[in-house]
Amino acid sequence: QVQLVESGGGLVQAGGSLRLSCAASGRTFSTYAMAWFRQAPGKEREFVAGIAWSDSNTRYVDSVKGRFTISRDNANDMVYLQMNSLKPEDTAVYYCAADRLQYRVIVARSLAEYDNWGQGTQVTVSS
Repeated sequence: QVQLVESGGGLVQAGGSLRLSCAASGRTFSTYAMAWFRQAPGKEREFVAGIAWSDSNTRYVDSVKGRFTISRDNANDMVYLQMNSLKPEDTAVYYCAADRLQYRVIVARSLAEYDNWGQGTQVTVSS
């Protein structure tokens, strides 16, 4: 098991930036891919961005490409999501998630491939 705690959410105007952080503890963080998902009211939880265990591969949903950047600090068991040029449609609760398998090279997009989740942090973008 791994415990995940997100922080950094808040209210921002359209065009602004936020940086989400996720602190992990409980298992060998560096051997698992990590991802960010989001869930807007009335919608299903969706994949936003993921990063492989080795930090060599990243993956993004098309709607955030060029605006969001995922990164990780394996020395401190942290994963980040830098969000720039935010839009009202980015409003959602953002969740950090850990892959259920070690050493996955290709970042998975399916919720079923992640077995540990944080409690979520609210991001609200006003127009």
